[in-house]
Amino acid sequence: MSERGTTPHLKLLQEADINNKVVLMRVDHNVVRKGEIEDPFRIDSTLGSLFHIVSRGGRPILMTHVGRPMDKKTGKIDCSLDTSVDPLVAYLEKKLRIRIDAPGFPIQPDLGITHIDSSIQESIQRLKERKIGAIYLPNIRWFQGEQTYGPERARFAKGLSSMADIFVNDAFGSWQPDVSTFDITKYLPSYAGFLMQEEIKNLRKVLDPTRPFLAIVAGAKYDTKIGPLKELYQRVDHMILGGVIYNTFLSAQYGVDVAGVPEEDIDLALELVRLDKEKNKIVKLPLLVESKDFGERKEGDTKTIAVKNFRKGDRYNYILDADPDSFREKAILDVINSAKTIFVNAVMGLTPHFSDGSRALYEAIDENTRALKLYGGGDTLQELRNLCPGIYMKGLDNPDCYYFTGGGTVLKALQEGSPFKIKPVEPLLKRYR
Repeated sequence: MSERGTTPHLKLLQEADINNKVVLMRVDHNVVRKGEIEDPFRIDSTLGSLFHIVSRGGRPILMTHVGRPMDKKTGKIDCSLDTSVDPLVAYLEKKLRIRIDAPGFPIQPDLGITHIDSSIQESIQRLKERKIGAIYLPNIRWFQGEQTYGPERARFAKGLSSMADIFVNDAFGSWQPDVSTFDITKYLPSYAGFLMQEEIKNLRKVLDPTRPFLAIVAGAKYDTKIGPLKELYQRVDHMILGGVIYNTFLSAQYGVDVAGVPEEDIDLALELVRLDKEKNKIVKLPLLVESKDFGERKEGDTKTIAVKNFRKGDRYNYILDADPDSFREKAILDVINSAKTIFVNAVMGLTPHFSDGSRALYEAIDENTRALKLYGGGDTLQELRNLCPGIYMKGLDNPDCYYFTGGGTVLKALQEGSPFKIKPVEPLLKRYR
């Protein structure tokens, strides 16, 4: 363990020679929806690294992705205002009281930005002369090559690296090995930013928890979380499931048909059912909310159903939330209140119309004042902030509470068994080859 409390294997931003150098910094500011910033938490979490770079004479160029502008089936890139970085630039200029250049590049229909235009050199020169405080590149996923594997990928990586002297990765939430998180490290000296360091440090508390360890996981799709879910199951003392993940598990265990649960996902869930039959770690929420329609909540279309009444062959409409009374049951409360470490990557209901289950869950967790609480993921934090603002704000200042900026990255690290096996993190290790 180093003096800074981070792993000695990482190449740290504070060790880099950045004076009078242009620093390309990858952040995860993916918080814009329909042109508006939902929650600036992820942005504010990277300001420590940004201040450090500037205070030591570095000239920062920021880059992030916003949304999913590329259709992975067709490869077409939609550079619409909905996925623009303009709201991020406006927020940072107001927050930091600096001028930020947001250079534009020629955009080709369906192809996005095909190359880094030479006009960027004018902004870089202004940055070096300190006429501006920073540069913020367009949505990095607007660039052709960022997420593809043709010759344009290497071309984009070389073009991106040509703008800077050093690369800093502070985008913990972006675990996919794209050009801006992975390939760029082949061309520039690369370091972990302060947020990346802090996230990895807190990940150890999930990988090596104080027991009893409770994990609460919910999600919209089972197949995307089956790998990390199985790995997490091996590490926990108890687990609570929610959302479609829980619906899939129940379908597999009881042989019931729940609307919206694919047959192939039920087959995948059978392995977890067999595993839990031996180890009995999954604590089942007893009461759920069934709805005739998927989406908007309509009076008379919902009812509470009890898991104890499930029988093989039963058919159910959409199960869209956990009934809040589930979190008042003694068996559930005992598990939550006895836990010493609680990992939460869970929105229990279909937002925005089914939120009672999530609110009851977050309130129940808050009652346990002795546990270390680790919340993972933008969706989880957004729901916590919307439903329980007091609990959310209290957690920001609580040393026994930590908010991960990327829940998917936490699950990926669990699946790999280590944060250092995540592709964008590997090149930040001192012994990486």
